[in-house]
Amino acid sequence: MNDPTHLAHGLAGDNTPPDWLPLRADEVEAVLRDYPAIGDPARIAWHSPRPLSAACLVESPRGTCFVKRHHQRVRGVETLGEEHRFIAHLRERGTPIPEVLRHAGGGTFTARGEWVYEVHRCAAGIDLYRETISWEPLSNRQHALVAGQMLASLHEAAADYRAAQRSTHILVARSELICAVDPVATLAAQLPQRPALAAYLRNRHWQDELGDLLAPWHAAVQPGLARQPPLWTHGDWHVSNLYWSDDGVGARISDVLDFGLCARNFALFDLATAIERNAIAWLELDRRNDVAHPDIARALIDGYHRQRPLSRDDRQLLASLLPLVHVDFALSEVEYFQGITQSPANADVAWDTFLRGHAAWFHTPPGQALLQLIRDLD
Repeated sequence: MNDPTHLAHGLAGDNTPPDWLPLRADEVEAVLRDYPAIGDPARIAWHSPRPLSAACLVESPRGTCFVKRHHQRVRGVETLGEEHRFIAHLRERGTPIPEVLRHAGGGTFTARGEWVYEVHRCAAGIDLYRETISWEPLSNRQHALVAGQMLASLHEAAADYRAAQRSTHILVARSELICAVDPVATLAAQLPQRPALAAYLRNRHWQDELGDLLAPWHAAVQPGLARQPPLWTHGDWHVSNLYWSDDGVGARISDVLDFGLCARNFALFDLATAIERNAIAWLELDRRNDVAHPDIARALIDGYHRQRPLSRDDRQLLASLLPLVHVDFALSEVEYFQGITQSPANADVAWDTFLRGHAAWFHTPPGQALLQLIRDLD
């Protein structure tokens, strides 16, 4: 499936051959022929370096659109529809998100063989952080403040959205395990429906490894988590998923992108994810422990608080949640790499470096200092 002419962001912050072949011009033309809002595409202007799907910007006489292709085993018609319905709800309530376009039959996705395609209008503004890799920390405190405020606005728009949980675990940011009274037993009960994850864990002492990872944090968050109102969340609040009005310090967010990880969780889950994505230089962890950007974490929280006030209890829970917020998604990556791309080495990175390594960092002095800063915010 690899194409040496196009590189994707790798797990180590490098550029690697992609798991999925880039979209071809003839392939895109065949899909867009059924989208009356587009017209005849002129050319593919850019291929996304994001590794978990194939996507591109396509120029046409009626403007530029964004085309994304998924394998049916990653996003089928049902699971992609879950994302599109959430996007539609948020757009109706004023959240700036590019429109998901409909084909001539009225649907928002096109299934062709083993592939599913979605087409969006091009986002407004500039893709200021296009080349920024996920987990690469944000250096602009003012942009972090604006990002925190926009996340709170999105949560306000999502407050009355009612839908069941996502129908997949694959590459979705869920929180069932960290909210479970017994996460190890909960995962064991899921494994018959998650055969790829079960296959990966079969030869590991995973119950002990997961239990050791959870033990220092899990009990402390349970009372607070039980009181959290359910809320559909973005799940991947990183600046690379935001478009901006300009490149200045005072730029505003003009559009919000990429709801592929969205799911039914709770508000502090999304805020903790935003801190985990934007305020910790995880890719530097093999060289140094001092990878936290506390000024960015504080700005995200301050911006959120301006729009949607946080109580002292909220801040305490946020700090206790941060070492665990990645758990369910890390396991979904293990499942994806083991069962879909069949890359045991990447599955090992997801288990050892992401799942276990990120949690372990919070025991270090810089990790403890970041948690204490969050607890002490007033």
